[in-house]
Formats: sequence, structure tokens, C-alpha cells
Amino acid sequence: MNPIHLMESNNRRRFMADLLLADESESIIESYIDDGVFYTIDLDGVHIGVCLFVFPEEYTVEIKNIAIQEAFQGKGFGKKVIQASCTLFQKQGYKEMRVGTSNSSIENIAFYQKAGFRFYEIHHDFFLQYSDPFYENGIRGMDMIYFRKPLTP
Repeated sequence: MNPIHLMESNNRRRFMADLLLADESESIIESYIDDGVFYTIDLDGVHIGVCLFVFPEEYTVEIKNIAIQEAFQGKGFGKKVIQASCTLFQKQGYKEMRVGTSNSSIENIAFYQKAGFRFYEIHHDFFLQYSDPFYENGIRGMDMIYFRKPLTP
């Protein structure tokens, strides 16, 4: 499998369509789009997605949004992005990576566990702040499930 490349970008709004693959609300994305550090994901010079990381605590990095375009999903690129970002932030001295996903995102819940994340906490009713209810797998998205993973050398 060819290596993916994370390329830091300041032109975040240009990639709103990608960000919306991972977060259903443009207004919620607008509330965090200027936070943290933003990367485009490239494969052999082809743009395949984006990821945005924030830093909620000292030594902790959080995946705020990670999105792989549909044509490239299910091919291991998301796992490669997680591996590359864990290495990147571990080298910068971060000790832990966190990520949250909806209780209705069954595929994401499985993905993060396969990538080495473990359940951390649940923020009940988190998605009730979204203007429109959303459903995945026949389940209404209501709670944010957080996972964490130690970043060890």
C-alpha cells in the first residue's frame, strides 16, 4: 500500500465537503474549524481526505474531524492516517490521543477499537445541540462516545 501524506493547510473552508463527511452540521464545524491544526491527506499526489486535531489538555491531542473521501474508504487509509498522526504527535511529546464519535456510528466505534483506542467516557445528549436530528444504522445520534489511546514510543 502506498504511503499517505499529511500536509498542513490553512485553507480549511475549502475542504468543507470533506469535513461534512465526518460531521453532519456545517454550523458545528464552523465552531471548531479554526481551532488546532488542519491537514489534508494525500495519496500519490491525490487528495483523499482531511483531518483536524485540537489540544484539549497538556500532552493530549484529540481528533476533532477525520474524513476519507468515499471512493477511498474501506481500503486501510484511515488506519494509515491514525498511525501517521500517532507517530507525528508522539514525536512532539504528546502522551495520549482521543477521539469522539456518535453512539449511532457503529462502523466508527469498531474502527477506533481496531486502531487501538479504548472506551474513555460518554457525553450524554451531546448531539441534541445539532439543529437537525440524524440517524445512522437506524439509531438516532444522541451521545458522544470518547475513546483514548496512549502514544508510546
